[in-house]
Amino acid sequence: MSEVYHIPALLPQSLEALDLHPGGTYVDATLGGGGHSRAIVECLGQDGHLYSFDQDGDAIRRAFSDRRFTAVWGNFRYLRNFLRYYGVDSVDGILADLGVSFHHFDDAGRGFSFRWEGPLDMRMNRQARVSAADIVNSYDEERLRDLLRLYGEVNDARRMAAAIVNARAAAPVDTVERLLDVIRPMISPKKEKKELAQVFQALRIEVNDELGALRSFLTQALDVLRPGGRLAIITYHSLEDRLVKNFMKSGNFGGEVKQDFFGRRLSPLRPVGNKPVVPSEEEIQRNPRSRSAKLRVAEKIEI
Repeated sequence: MSEVYHIPALLPQSLEALDLHPGGTYVDATLGGGGHSRAIVECLGQDGHLYSFDQDGDAIRRAFSDRRFTAVWGNFRYLRNFLRYYGVDSVDGILADLGVSFHHFDDAGRGFSFRWEGPLDMRMNRQARVSAADIVNSYDEERLRDLLRLYGEVNDARRMAAAIVNARAAAPVDTVERLLDVIRPMISPKKEKKELAQVFQALRIEVNDELGALRSFLTQALDVLRPGGRLAIITYHSLEDRLVKNFMKSGNFGGEVKQDFFGRRLSPLRPVGNKPVVPSEEEIQRNPRSRSAKLRVAEKIEI
C-alpha cells in the first residue's frame, strides 16, 4: 500500500486564490496530509497564523509543528465555535479541499475503497457511532435506494437496494468483500470501477453527513470571513460542487441572487473568475486522483 498520506491538488492555484498576506489569519478546513497547510504557513510572517481542521485523529497526530500553526481536532462544521475557543472572531481566508485523503483509500482497515478487503466502515471520525455497515444493515429498502440514487447517482439503485436487503437477511453485509459479492451482479463489467466508486461514494457521504457538514461549514465561513477575505473550495463531485457554486454566487444554497429596489445584487460573495480552476494535464499525470478536482473562489463583500 502507498505510504503517501495525501498529495494536495491544485496547490499553487489554491495559494494564489487565498491572496495570502504575511500577517493574516487563515483557515485550512481540511488538514489531511498537511500539504496545503505547510505551503500556507511558509507564506506567512511571524505575525500570521493558520488554523487547520481535521476530524480524523490520524491527521492530527501526523501534523507538523510550527508556532504559526494550530491543528484543530474537529469537524469543520463547527468552524465558528472552534475559532471562538482560540479567541479568533474573523479570518482573512479559508481553504477547504473536500477530497478524501490517499491514506483513507489506501488503508484497508478504514473501508473506504473497494480495492481492499476489510470492514465496511468509512467513518472519517473513528469515534462516530454509525459506520457504513450499520447503514447497509439497518436502513430499509426505500432509504437505501434513495441514498444510492441521490448520493451516488447509481442507475440500478432500486434493484441494488433490494439485493442488499435480501442478502443481509441471511448474513450481515459488514465487510467490503461481502458487499461486493452482493452488488456485483448489478454492476456493468465494462464500467465496474466507475459504478463501484458511485456506490462507495454514496455510502461515504451518508456515513459522514458530508453534504450537511458542507452546508454548515459554508454558512459559518461566510460569518467569520472579513470583508475582502477569500473563500477557496476544491470539490470532487457534482453534488458538493453545485452547493459551493450556488453559495458563492448568491450566499444561499438555491443559487437565487436577491436584489434591492434598484436592482443591485445583494449577494455577500463575489465569485473570483468565471469558471472553476481545474488541474493541468501535467498535474493529472503526476496525481491521477486530482482529475476531478475543481477549485472555486469567492471574495466576501460588504453589502
